[in-house]
Amino acid sequence: MSGAGQGSSDGEERYSTLVNNASAVRAICSAVEGTLGPKGLDTMLVGLQGEVIITNDGVTILEKMDVTHPAARLLIQVARSQQKQIGDGTTTATVLAGALVGEGVAQVTRGVPVAKVVSGMQEGIELAIQSLRSRSRAIQGLDDPNLRRIAFTAGREQSEIADLVIAAARQLGEDKLREPGSRFSDCIISHDEADNEVWPGIILNQKPINLHMVTEIHAANVLVLQDAFEPESVSEESLVTEAGFQRYMQLKEQFRNSLGKLLELRIGLIAVDRGADPEAEQFCSDHGILIVQRVPRKDLQLLCEHTGAKPLRRTALKKSAHELEAALGHAGQAVYDEKLARIRISKGRGEPFVTVIVGAATREVIGERARIAMDAAAAVQAAIRGGYLPGGGAVEMAVAHELERHRETLKGLEGFGVAAVAGALRRPLSQIVINAGYNPLEKVEELRAAQLAEDNDAMGIDCDTGKVTNFLEAGILDPTDVKIHALRAAGEVAAAVLRIHTVIKMKQPFEEV
Repeated sequence: MSGAGQGSSDGEERYSTLVNNASAVRAICSAVEGTLGPKGLDTMLVGLQGEVIITNDGVTILEKMDVTHPAARLLIQVARSQQKQIGDGTTTATVLAGALVGEGVAQVTRGVPVAKVVSGMQEGIELAIQSLRSRSRAIQGLDDPNLRRIAFTAGREQSEIADLVIAAARQLGEDKLREPGSRFSDCIISHDEADNEVWPGIILNQKPINLHMVTEIHAANVLVLQDAFEPESVSEESLVTEAGFQRYMQLKEQFRNSLGKLLELRIGLIAVDRGADPEAEQFCSDHGILIVQRVPRKDLQLLCEHTGAKPLRRTALKKSAHELEAALGHAGQAVYDEKLARIRISKGRGEPFVTVIVGAATREVIGERARIAMDAAAAVQAAIRGGYLPGGGAVEMAVAHELERHRETLKGLEGFGVAAVAGALRRPLSQIVINAGYNPLEKVEELRAAQLAEDNDAMGIDCDTGKVTNFLEAGILDPTDVKIHALRAAGEVAAAVLRIHTVIKMKQPFEEV
C-alpha cells in the first residue's frame, strides 16, 4: 500500500507544473468560451475607475483581463496573433488552444511522453490544415451572396453592419482587398453621434486650426509636411549674436515669400505633423486654405496614399513652384464635419479608400458595435483571399473524424497526439451547443452520425432548433484562413505549454551603486 501511495505521490509531483499550467489555461478559456456562437452572451469588463466595456470580442476580453499567471499569458498570445494576422476568430483560437492543452495533458498524465504527444499534435494539426484547405470553397467576386452571409455571421447576425461592410467592400474593390498589406478592418471608425454610413474616402480625427475661416475646399492640391509649417529655426545661442539675428530674419523673410507659391500651386489643404506659424495661419485663412496641424504620422501616411502626395520637409518650400508641384497630392473634396469633429477627404488621385462609420446611442455600446464591424470586415477580406468553409464547428467535426481514421493507421505513440487534436477540434461545436442550451454529448454524436450518413462536412447543428442542418444552404459560413490560423496559433502555444517542465522566477537585476 505504501509503495503504491509513494508512486502516486511521485506522479502527482512530476506533473504538478503541467497540471498547474493547464488549470490556468482552463481559467482563461472559461472567461471567453461563453461568448462563442450565435447564442453566446456578452462579458462586462469593469475598470478601477468604474469604466465599463460590454463586449463579445475574445481578444478585447483577454487584453483587458488582469492576468498574472505566465502560462495564461501565453494563451493570450494566441488571441493577439489571431487579431493581428486575421482580425477575426480570436475566441475560437483561444478555445482551440485551451482544448489542445487539456487533451494533451490528459494524454501525458496517462503516461504518454510529452515529446510524443507534442510531435503527434503537430502532425495532426498539419493534416487538419491540409484537410481544411482541400475543403475550402472560393468566393466568386464581390457580388457573391456567400460574402454577405460571411459578414452576417461574423457580424453576430446584425444585418445593418453586414450591409455596411459589403457596401464598403464593393466601393473599395477586390484588387485592393487582396493586397497583402491592406487591412479592411482599419476602415472602421465609430462615433456616438453618427449615423451608419460608408464614406468614399478617408476621415482624419483632427480639426483645422483656421476653422473659423475655412471649413470646406473642392478640387484642390494637398501639401503634406513631416515638419513644422514655420520658418527654419535658429539656435538660442545664435539669436543673441547680430549674425544669428540677421540669419533669423532672413529665414523668416524666405518663409514669408514661399507662402505665395501656395496660391500659384492651387493648394487647398496643408497637413503637418507639428505646429504652424501664426503668420502662415493668417495667410491661409485669408486665401481659403485649410491647415491641419499635429497630424499623427499614421494619418499623414493615409492622406499621402489617398491623395498621391509625397511628404516633404519645410526646407522644400524654398524650391520652385514647378519642383514642388511633383510632390503635391490632389483631393476632390475636404470638408470639416462639425458633428463628428473630423475632416472628411474624398476623391483623392491616389489609392482608393473607404471609411465605414458606425454609430450608436451610448458610448458603452459604440465600442462594441465598432468591434463587431471590424470582425465582419476582417472576415470578408479573409474570405476573398482564402475562401470559406461551413461554420459553426461543422467542418471541424468532419476533420476530427478524418484524423481519427488516420490515427488508426499509426503505430507509434504519436498517435495519441493526433487523437488529442481530433478531440480538440470538437470543442468549438460542443461549446456553441452548450451556449445554445443543448446537451453537447447528444448533439456531437448526432452530428457525427449525420455527417457520416450524408458524407457531407456542411452538416451542422442549428442553434435555434437544435436540428441537423446543411450550413452551406443555411449560409452559416466562416473564412478558411480564420480557421487555419486559429488552429496553427493554438497548436504553437499548446505545444509550448505542454513542454514546460519547471517554472522558475528570475532574479531582479542588481542595481549599480
